Formats: sequence, structure tokens, C-alpha cells
Amino acid sequence: MQRPPIQRRGVTARAVTRPAPASRWLPLQGLLGAAALFTALLILAWSSAVQARSAPDTFADLAERLLPTVVNIQTSQTIEGGQAEQFEEFFKEFFERRGEGGEPPPQQQRRGSSLGSGFIIEPSGFIVTNHHVIADADEVEVVLSDGTSLEATIVGSDKDTDLALLKVETDRPLPSTTWGDSDKTRIGDWVVAIGNPFGLGGTVTAGIVSARQRDINAGRYDNFIQTDAAINKGNSGGPMFNMDGQVIGINTAIFSPSGGSVGIGFATPSSMARNIIAQLRDTGEVRRGWLGVRIQNVTDELAEGLRLDRPRGALVAAVTEGGPAESAGIEQGDVILEFNGREVPEMRRLPAMVAETSVGSTVDVTIWRKNAEKQLRVTIGELEAEQVATAPATQTPPETKPKEMESLGLALGEITPELRSRFSLDEATKGVVITEVKEGSSGAEKGLKAGDVIVEVDQEEVATPADVVEKVERAKSEGYRVVTLLVFRQGDFQWVAVRIDQS
Repeated sequence: MQRPPIQRRGVTARAVTRPAPASRWLPLQGLLGAAALFTALLILAWSSAVQARSAPDTFADLAERLLPTVVNIQTSQTIEGGQAEQFEEFFKEFFERRGEGGEPPPQQQRRGSSLGSGFIIEPSGFIVTNHHVIADADEVEVVLSDGTSLEATIVGSDKDTDLALLKVETDRPLPSTTWGDSDKTRIGDWVVAIGNPFGLGGTVTAGIVSARQRDINAGRYDNFIQTDAAINKGNSGGPMFNMDGQVIGINTAIFSPSGGSVGIGFATPSSMARNIIAQLRDTGEVRRGWLGVRIQNVTDELAEGLRLDRPRGALVAAVTEGGPAESAGIEQGDVILEFNGREVPEMRRLPAMVAETSVGSTVDVTIWRKNAEKQLRVTIGELEAEQVATAPATQTPPETKPKEMESLGLALGEITPELRSRFSLDEATKGVVITEVKEGSSGAEKGLKAGDVIVEVDQEEVATPADVVEKVERAKSEGYRVVTLLVFRQGDFQWVAVRIDQS
């Protein structure tokens, strides 16, 4: 799909002039007023110029200062088994195309190499790069801006955020960078990228911040800065600088059908990277915070059903027994609006916020529960393997033929032994089971199916079909168009907002 090119425009403050007065002379009071107004306009223009920070005449001074802090990274690794066979096949086809026949000598192992970038964060020789640049490497070599080659050791790496820390031994202090605050970066700000594209080394490109908090489905902690500064293969691990020469991002990925730069590059923000790198520096590994909840996004309809002013926050679909959230009093159906003093604008932002929080620290959490905000304090646990605050999985229950039914287009039944067997419900399952779904109904539109179990309606528990009908009719009589159902489906809880039939 073709996309229109990104257009950039510099911002320039212009002096504000006033028409000449009709009379040459003004009363003293009027003169003072005019002078005050003129002064205010000058201050406003100067302030706007400072805040807008128009395009620089040149990046040369900045580049000259920063180039020595950026390094080229060369890695090599042994390719065995299936990978080596792939190369054998490639060379065989190459020789056949040239008409030379024959095959290359059989080899069980080959050496592969890759190129990347990095930047020095401490004069003693600590260097930041991407995890994928050094992953599976047998040898890592760092080339400084003056051409000096140094062997590097891997201090630690983190696959989830694609970050790694290297160390080189040197007999002299190395020029180093400083971290900037990516949270203060605005869309439209100028940035400079320096790296090793295609092995050329020491390449400087400039552009603007095109977007923030991008999710490119690279991992659970996606929160990228997008830029139109040219980034190509080999730039990975290199720094993105602001106009003060501070690192605000680590260039990590590009969107490119051709493999070259098309003006869409992504960088890991310094606000995330700084904490990860500090942990790798201190311990060689990363410890992440854990809340112990399963969450889902708050849609427009769920926001209406939950009586929220707008879609925001992360809706708790399930709480892990014995986890930090349960200990703090967080319940199923709560909406987490703020975490550790930061607003949770949408579900996908919460996992990163929690992961960045120090294990064992106690933080404030603002939740929405039954039409009111409530403050809680949570002591953060440590995230172990496969523990993650994320959306519950969706599975498909047994299919049943749709039939005509009652409230919300659902036929409801108490959980009897026959229905437990029919829908494979365990003995611990409680609530009201959906036995049929009317085709074209609001329930069907939301994907409800026979075998789903309604546990709560508008955050109130239900035990019988009459309970469900009573709560839906009450919401309808109070003028609400949507009810929220807590649905249990084959091991997972999920909140569903269903439109009430007004007929």
C-alpha cells in the first residue's frame, strides 16, 4: 500500500507590527499602554520562538560533537545444521546459474556476520546497542570513530525490549553520551540519528519526531518513537539525539517493503531504555514488576456500561490469586485509571508501566469501581516467566444452533449437572449459562455464544436467569443503553458491553 510522503515544516516566529496611529501624538497614558502592549508582543514572540525552536541552519556542530560517541558493531557467529544447508543450496543454485556446474565443498559449519551500531554511555567503556545485533554472537567487535577496534564482552541483554549492554577495555577515557528525557519529546521536534547503515559507519541523518507511543507488534512493551530521519540496516542500536545532544531513543526497527529507508523508523524511548540498561549494568539481568491482573481494553460501549466519562484505563478481567493486586484489594471489574501517578490512557500502556516499576516498591493506584474513583496502594511483585498483565485469551466454545430467546437475545439457564456436562463446565464454575443466542441480536453482535457463563451484570453477581433479567431491566428503566457482562469462557474471564434492546 502506497503512503503519501511525510511533509516537514520549520516553525519561524514573526515580529508583530501594528498600524500607525492616526495622530502623531498620544496622551501619556495611551503612550504607556501602547508601549506595554508592544513589549508584551515582543515577549510573546520571543517565548514562541524559544518553545517552537525553529529548524537549525546546520547540524554540523552537533554532529561533530556527537560522532565520537557512536560506534560500529561487528559480530560473527557459527552457523550450523539447517542454516548451513540453506547456504549450501544457495551456492549450488548460484553455480548452476553461471553454468559452472559442480557444488561447493561440503561444510558442516560456516561463519556468519552482522553489522550494527551502538553508543558509549560511560567513559570506562560501557556501550548500548540492540539485543538483536549481538544475539547468538560468538565474537563482538566494537569500532570507534577513530578506527580503533576493540573486543567487547556482553554484560547483559533483554530480548523483550531489544536492548543490550556491552563492555570494552580501554586505557583511555572514551567520549560518552548523556541520556535525555523522551517523555518531554514532542511530535515535530527535530532529531538526529547516527549509525552504521550498510556498514558505511559514522553516518548522520536528521528528521523530526513523526509520532510517539507507537505499537508495531514487536512485543508486549511496544512504545516506540517514530521518526522520518533516514534509518537503514546497520543503524540498529544507534542513538537518536535531541537538539541538546542527549539520547532520547535507540534506533531499533524500520517499516520498509524494499528493505531501505522510506521515512518510517522506530526508536525505543530513553524513558524505558535507561532503567533497563541500569539494571543490566548492575546485575546483568532485568527484574520486572508484576501486578497480578489480566486486563482488557475499555471500548466505547464498555465505558458507557461502566459509567465512565470516556474510554480509558485498563479493565481488570481477572485477578491472580495471592498476587500483589489481590493483596491490595483490586477486584475483577475495576478499571485501573492511574498507576504510580501516571494516567493509563489505554490498556496496552499498563504492562510497560508495571514492568518499569522497581520490584518491592509500593505505588498508588487509582481505580474506577461502581461509578466512583478509589485510591489503593500496591506493593509490586516480581514478574516471573509467563506472568504478564495482558488481555485474556479468547477461545471458542461448542457451537449450538441459534434459536429465539429472551433478554439481550440470550436464552439463559441455571448451571445444572446436565448443562455442566453439555458445556464442559467444571464444578467451581458459578453464574448463569447462556444456552442459546438469537441470530442478529445484540448478544450475537458481541460474540456471545452458547456455553458462555454470565458471572456479573454491571459488576453485581448473578446466580439465576431472573437475576440477569432483573438487572438488565433495571438498567433499561434508568435510561442506560448498555449493560456490562462479566463472561467466563473456557478458563478465561472477559468483560462484554451489550446493547439493550429498547423494544
